[in-house]
Amino acid sequence: MTQDELWLKKYQEVKAFIETNSRNPSRYDPEERGKYCNWIKHNKKLLNAGELKPDRVALFEKLMELGEKYRRVNQYE
Repeated sequence: MTQDELWLKKYQEVKAFIETNSRNPSRYDPEERGKYCNWIKHNKKLLNAGELKPDRVALFEKLMELGEKYRRVNQYE
């Protein structure tokens, strides 16, 4: 597999996780952290540094919008 294929595979896994669980991956669950959180965090850093490949930027921004949709809200505010 090429790096692009691996990236797309991980993208699909993260997207499927968010859609099926209606939430973002938890950084406190070791399994979710290792599978998804670290990948998201790494790609956010690349995006902010301007080093994320142009064809991946649009896909990753869509994923961030999906994650923002399920963002946790403080019930006491």
